[in-house]
Amino acid sequence: MENLGQILPFWSVSFFVLLLLCIAILPLVHSRFWDSNRNKSIVCGILSLPVVLLFYHYDHFQPLLYEIKEYFSFIILLASLFIISGGIFLSGDIEATPRNNAIFLLIGGIIANIFGTTGAAMLLIRPVLRTNSERQFIAHIPVFFIFIICNIGGCLTPLGDPPLFMGYLRGVPFFWTLRLFPHWIFMMTLILIVFYCVDLHFWKRESQEAIKLDREMVEPLSTHGKINIIFIIGVLLSVIFLDTPIREGVMIGLSVLSLISTPKKIRERNEFHFAPIIEVAILFAAIFITMVPALLILEARGGEFGVRLPWHFFWTSGGLSSFLDNTPTYVTFVSLAQGLAQTTGLPKEMIGIPVKYLEAISVGAVFMGANSYIGNGPNFMVKVICEHQKVKIPSFFGYMLWSCGILVPLFIIVTFVFFV
Repeated sequence: MENLGQILPFWSVSFFVLLLLCIAILPLVHSRFWDSNRNKSIVCGILSLPVVLLFYHYDHFQPLLYEIKEYFSFIILLASLFIISGGIFLSGDIEATPRNNAIFLLIGGIIANIFGTTGAAMLLIRPVLRTNSERQFIAHIPVFFIFIICNIGGCLTPLGDPPLFMGYLRGVPFFWTLRLFPHWIFMMTLILIVFYCVDLHFWKRESQEAIKLDREMVEPLSTHGKINIIFIIGVLLSVIFLDTPIREGVMIGLSVLSLISTPKKIRERNEFHFAPIIEVAILFAAIFITMVPALLILEARGGEFGVRLPWHFFWTSGGLSSFLDNTPTYVTFVSLAQGLAQTTGLPKEMIGIPVKYLEAISVGAVFMGANSYIGNGPNFMVKVICEHQKVKIPSFFGYMLWSCGILVPLFIIVTFVFFV
């Protein structure tokens, strides 16, 4: 694999770059075209075929087959969490105070490590919007929801965020990510304090009529489809204790049981449908194929790219995760770190790289996926749900004003505390 990385031309990475640019730009400039999963399949097929032909030319399919195998493990985990969490409906309407909203986000950040950021986001976004429906000034709430539940909250387990699951598939022990707890609690504390202050500011601007209506509409929270919690635990245990392909078989079985045992009305109230996960499956199939040349080149020539210190990896992996999908970004920088360790003699403490580098890549990819709507899959799904429910939410660049003004200064603090 390393020898092939030495001889692959740099232009072979262009198909990966073009695919990521399509994912980032086409939803913004040709949304009607990109909304069709058929059109996505066509674009993905066009960009993936040259890579397949390139490996055919070199008569070396092993790296490609390896990534395809990991793709199936990855997409089955994502799909099972999506399907099972779609069978849990949280009804009710609590008082929309800054304290209650902060507690909502804290709970979401915790369960994101079990349900995954996608599952937690799909489970909680509608209850959060319903709770705050009587208020007028709530555009900031989906923004912080994306910050915390769709990204930052899910860094403690491989189930939490897809990049970490890819690390698990590449040999990182399941419970290794618990060592990121100091980073998680530090960032969660800071961002929740900021949220509370911001939400308190807007809550004080609400009219007395809105506050009164909010108090009158209080309804106790209730969970429907509780059997799916057992299925979620089953997915967690299968990831910890089982190997492929038994692990994937158990996940598929649990997903089928969820579909069979959950009353149809619960999924209807959740507005559950398969289009989002089909879209993810199409895009990631192409991502896993087109990124193989980049991975091989980075692993073989990692020392040539000037990224050498932990804080370099934190900002470069995080910076790309802000606008490209954070899963391939994580994999790419792990490969770069492996190549750097291979060529410079750095300690190979975990999957061939120093532990501090792996921490920096993991935290950067997970945390900074929150910097834009396209940094992580759940971000855009939350935006679409908010728009569907007529909730005012910042534009693409308006959202980035929030992330640059709030998250970037916090990431600078994280850099000096953990990676310098």
